[in-house]
Amino acid sequence: MAQNTRIVLDNRPTSEATPGNFKLETVETPSLKDGEVLVRHHYLSLDPYMRGRMNDAKSYAAPQPLGEVMIGGTVGEVVESRHPRFAPGDAVVGMGGWQQYSVVDATQPGALRKVETTHVPLSHYLGAVGMPGVTAWYGLVKIIDPKPGQTVTVSAASGAVGSAVGALAKARGCRVVGIAGGPDKCAYVKDELGFDDCIDYREHKDYLSLAKALKQACPHGIDGHFENVGGMVLDAVMLRTNAFSRIAVCGMIAGYDGQPLPMANPALILVNRMRVEGFIVSEHMEIWPEALTELGQLVGSGRFRPRETVAQGIESAPEAFIGLLKGRNFGKQLVKLV
Repeated sequence: MAQNTRIVLDNRPTSEATPGNFKLETVETPSLKDGEVLVRHHYLSLDPYMRGRMNDAKSYAAPQPLGEVMIGGTVGEVVESRHPRFAPGDAVVGMGGWQQYSVVDATQPGALRKVETTHVPLSHYLGAVGMPGVTAWYGLVKIIDPKPGQTVTVSAASGAVGSAVGALAKARGCRVVGIAGGPDKCAYVKDELGFDDCIDYREHKDYLSLAKALKQACPHGIDGHFENVGGMVLDAVMLRTNAFSRIAVCGMIAGYDGQPLPMANPALILVNRMRVEGFIVSEHMEIWPEALTELGQLVGSGRFRPRETVAQGIESAPEAFIGLLKGRNFGKQLVKLV
């Protein structure tokens, strides 16, 4: 059987995550049982939610167990199968984790899904046409529900989720304003993704300064906001929101290291009769087919060209993950394993 190099969570971070929280191991892949499939991973997805799983704290999902392979989405190729629906050579997407190979019980609904790579590159099934894209779709379509001509803002606009929010909102006739870190990311958001404007939050020392920039970029106020960051960014957005605005809360990366994220003006929720709703996309599996269809059409037609940052080799995953948490990635962060 093939040798499998993998990364496990060795110990939990006390503040910021470090490479020392992880351990590299090499093991043999086990023999397959009936109903199982052996997958060789081509790409591993790195996502901010993984940081929360590293903590042993109450959350929407169980903590990542110590000594076990780090959770993570993967795309790859079936190399051996004892399930009638899968054959060697099939391109598949699943949750194989931080490792080169995975043995998947394909009898479990949703554990493994075949994908077509004729029009959509395999790696995009971990980003724009995968969980991040569906996350964007749900928050925008089901919570923000924008109408043509309305203004939608999105934080972490150059990332995998934020860029998809922008593409989906532009397709619905909205004015879309991004918030990102650094001039290069803002230029990408405007020039390549087609946002109407993008604000570099790093140019602003506090939320009042950022809110002033948002007022210029959103002269008619903000009707809907997709939040990936929290903290100063959310405080600034709330000052510019219109009555009956909607905020979809997807992530709070500003607080993933454990520090509290107080809200400066919570009374605005009442004053503006806001709808503020957090969501976990895995709890809404019923919308995935519709979302993936639209996202696949946007990518396949070239109307949405998502960017990727690709680290090489399983050994690079911890450093790439820490870079993601610090905003060093440009677009979707992946690890190439073959």
